[in-house]
Amino acid sequence: MSMCFVVYTIFPPSNWHLKENSAARASSCPRCYCDCYSDDFLPFDFINTSFADCGKNDSELNKEMEKGLVGLYMEELELMKTVANETLEHTKELVMDARRSSSQYQNEAEKCNAGVEACEEARERAEAQLRQERKLSLLWENRARDLGWKNVARKMNS
Repeated sequence: MSMCFVVYTIFPPSNWHLKENSAARASSCPRCYCDCYSDDFLPFDFINTSFADCGKNDSELNKEMEKGLVGLYMEELELMKTVANETLEHTKELVMDARRSSSQYQNEAEKCNAGVEACEEARERAEAQLRQERKLSLLWENRARDLGWKNVARKMNS
């Protein structure tokens, strides 16, 4: 892996000048103002003066380089604040949707409960009427037996 890194770091700088010359002849693009790699470039030379002029004509790069560490931190904080505000707005929308859904389900549940209560009351009334009817039937049956009535249909079924 380190061998590939060394080959990659040494090989491209020496061939980039050749590719630039052939590319300049082949294309209509103007030559780059920045010559970042000089012939005396060493791959592990971190104090290379050829980087001093690199990117001077790039206005966006100059603006970014002029920003100090504090400016970069402030920009990062602004981005974090923006993301946090967007997340908060999204969360608020989700909460409002959940509240609407909850309210709708609560209304449906109240309607259902009212229907169940009405059915329960009707069942209770029907049971009370059935008990009253059985008492009345038993009373009439007892009176009929006292007067001599015999239930012939009951004897046939049993």
